[in-house]
Amino acid sequence: MSEAAPAVRLGLRENWRQFSLLVLINALVGGMVGLERTVVPLIGSETFHIASAAIVASFVASFGIAKGLTNLLSGQLADSWGRKHVLVLGWAIGLPVPFLIIWAPDWTWIVAANLLLGVSQGLAWSMTVIMKIDLVGPKSRGLAVGLNEFAGYAAVGLTAFATGWIASATGTLRPAPFYPGIAYAVLGLALSVLLARDTSAHVRLEAAHHAPAAPAGFIDVFLRTSFGNREMFSICQAGLVNNLNDGMSWAIFPLFFAARGLGVEGIGTLKGVYPVVWGVLQIVTGPLSDRLGRKGLIAWGMWVQALGLFMIAALDGFGWWLLASLLLGLGTAMVYPTLIAAISDVAHPSSRARSLSVYRFWRDMGYAVGALLAGAIGDAFGLAAAIAAIGGLTFVSGLVVALMMPRR
Repeated sequence: MSEAAPAVRLGLRENWRQFSLLVLINALVGGMVGLERTVVPLIGSETFHIASAAIVASFVASFGIAKGLTNLLSGQLADSWGRKHVLVLGWAIGLPVPFLIIWAPDWTWIVAANLLLGVSQGLAWSMTVIMKIDLVGPKSRGLAVGLNEFAGYAAVGLTAFATGWIASATGTLRPAPFYPGIAYAVLGLALSVLLARDTSAHVRLEAAHHAPAAPAGFIDVFLRTSFGNREMFSICQAGLVNNLNDGMSWAIFPLFFAARGLGVEGIGTLKGVYPVVWGVLQIVTGPLSDRLGRKGLIAWGMWVQALGLFMIAALDGFGWWLLASLLLGLGTAMVYPTLIAAISDVAHPSSRARSLSVYRFWRDMGYAVGALLAGAIGDAFGLAAAIAAIGGLTFVSGLVVALMMPRR
């Protein structure tokens, strides 16, 4: 007689093994992004001698466009094909990325590597978020997202610091700083294939406790999430602007700090502090949003980010930049898990994966918009002006949330 399948239950305690595995997998996903935070812009300026900030920023733009469009498809794929299959596909697509960067003979290879990385992240990171929300149910969404994003962005920051340190210790920008990425990709793919389990049954269980929803097509979900619902619109625009300033920081900060005489190890420290603070504090801000509500954390988080950006643009010296990076990390930690939890609050379980994918499309298109906009402003008016301009947009986005988003 075959052994009965274990009963499907919702909750963090009930699903802690799979939840913990997904936390580890998302740390590896984040590490793949961290590979590029410190060293890749310097490869553009120092190895390939690219003088234009906009051209250097093109690698972030390619990442953001690829990730945003893939996010848009990931929810539909998750519902039709299964979460685990999409997760495994994401890792398989990301496997060549470190090798392409190591062997790149010109900048077009870097841009191509980031197209693959964007597709990989759009599939793999999306699935770790969606699968954790599936597992815990409605009561602990903020906590689930906070732990997921903590793992991902702490790994981004630690890897950014590590690549800067490796580059400084070896005296070269390639290949040594990218060796950790090979290990991340192999281990992430292996864990996803061998140990991860699909969570579609958990979605069906939660949906059974909700009033039935009318079937909604992709276009209906896209329009409602993007523009048709006031609350969802305010969430999507905040997500886009949040990643707009992150895309700017990814492309512009290393060039800005290097132009002011900071070495690669110092740049790696500043580039590492911001996402580490962002990642670690999400353990607090995610569950805090479950208790205090979403709106205040989002609006104030955008304003704290804006303050950090204004400080970097206006002040000079490692100490000031370090303080500003801490503020940038704090503000992003307030916003990031709260936005995902807020979308999950509004969406019906039957369309939640698709609503999340639409939100993540707008959010991650911010990488492309921020990198290209900051590059163009930087070429025309200087890098400090680009940073200040993005800070102004971030402040305005917080006002939009304060005025449009209902208290929840």
